[in-house]
Amino acid sequence: MSRSQNRLTILVSSISHVAGGLFDAVRNLSIAIKKENRYSISIAGIRDAETDRDRPLWGDIKTEVFSLRGPRAYGYAPGLAGALESNNSHILHAHGLWMYPSVAAHRWSKSTRPYVISPHGMLDSWALNNSRLKKRICAMLYENRYLRDAACIHALNQAEAAAIRAYGLTNPICVIPNGIDSPSNTEARPVQKGYTLLYLGRLHAKKGLPKLFEAWSMAQREAGECGWRLVIAGWDQNSHRSYLEALATKLRLNSSISFVGPQFGVDKAACYREASAFILPSVSEGMPMSVLEAWSWRLPVLMTPQCNLPEGVAAEAAMMMEANVDSISAALRRLFSMSAYEREAMGKNGGRLVEQRFEWKRIGRQMADVYDWVLGGSRPSTIEL
Repeated sequence: MSRSQNRLTILVSSISHVAGGLFDAVRNLSIAIKKENRYSISIAGIRDAETDRDRPLWGDIKTEVFSLRGPRAYGYAPGLAGALESNNSHILHAHGLWMYPSVAAHRWSKSTRPYVISPHGMLDSWALNNSRLKKRICAMLYENRYLRDAACIHALNQAEAAAIRAYGLTNPICVIPNGIDSPSNTEARPVQKGYTLLYLGRLHAKKGLPKLFEAWSMAQREAGECGWRLVIAGWDQNSHRSYLEALATKLRLNSSISFVGPQFGVDKAACYREASAFILPSVSEGMPMSVLEAWSWRLPVLMTPQCNLPEGVAAEAAMMMEANVDSISAALRRLFSMSAYEREAMGKNGGRLVEQRFEWKRIGRQMADVYDWVLGGSRPSTIEL
């Protein structure tokens, strides 16, 4: 069978920004794979409130969505399994776990067609302990069988590969990171009074923002003296924003912290362009797209080990901090004491790191090589047996 005849279905719970960082990761990976000209690609997902707005961002890749029935957290779409079973794809790549699409994908494979799973950090210890009872029930009913039967499991980094093994899975693993496209707009950063430390992502407990606020309170005097402010950009989940706003008021931080809500497209680009540095104090990640985006915008980054990007520290593109108040506070003070030259040098290191290791063109080629291997081709270097 020639490569041009291979058909690929990519399965994800949402094809819109409702999926958070998964949206950009899966969409850009799909576009990069399509550019390899080896696979005819179609996308299957579950309809949500933002589907119609974001559907054009997939370009000319065919997308098909199915209506939700019941709670969004489970993602039951009755038409999904039948549509997958009747399609003629040679291989399926499913993104995410613990929802109904796992059931639909496993049913699709019963005709001996292979599938690849990308857990996106959903098998690390923090993620497994979050909503633990639900996940234990799902694991017993369907998820464990689905995971064990995968032809290959995709890890974003070695830390995730270790978490997959710790879960007890012995499948082949491919280790391929998320990617990023460097911004095409290279205009100079606007001249501003003071400096902005940006957080951009979901407002969710695992992101560590309460600890960041407490650390900011401890370093508030230095922040004020050096002209720094903290901008929180992102979409609310489980009413976490209300908790954060109340905490900011309690800690008397309202004059130095701003909430700017969800940012997409040109608004998101403006956030990065106007920022002086980026921070992610998360306690659990697969591979955060926001850090890669910050590097692509030549921003110095403050992050925790749970971001799984140690190469950023090795390349002097980031400073590492533990996910606790004292360590975050120390990192903030170090940032405030840096000169403009030092921050610029760290940001340039991040830009070079993205160009060398995280460009989508390279990653699309690596993933297409994995599909070729699953379908009987030679084993690529990204595969660990």
